[in-house]
Amino acid sequence: MSSHLIYWPAIAQALIPLLVLLLNGKRKRDDVKSGRFDRQKAATDNEAWSMPVVLTSKSLANQSQMPVVFYVLCFVLAGLGAVDMVSLAVAWLFVVTRYVHAFVHVSSNYVPIRFRVFVLGVLILLGFFGLTVAALLRA
Repeated sequence: MSSHLIYWPAIAQALIPLLVLLLNGKRKRDDVKSGRFDRQKAATDNEAWSMPVVLTSKSLANQSQMPVVFYVLCFVLAGLGAVDMVSLAVAWLFVVTRYVHAFVHVSSNYVPIRFRVFVLGVLILLGFFGLTVAALLRA
């Protein structure tokens, strides 16, 4: 299997913060138009914005945590030429959990579901980590 295929889930993952950033910009624009926030306080306190802006901002911050580990593992697998169907499937599963997590975070923000999806993503990432370590040991 071609190792470059692992870059597709990495690119799909990298798209999440870009989409959330665009949504955050739209929500901030809506707040500015409506005047629903204290402009001076919002300059230093993200919590001064409306709840939809706070949710997208927090979701955006969340996208710079676990995904960083995911990107590193993708690069390691590609560098080793160790991408196989299992690692590719696990990578895509992780990305799916991140999309679901981001969607829940910026919409209903229903914490029980968001937490379950988060935990599932962590478990999948741990499995992906194990696959990468195994590939490294075989190299």
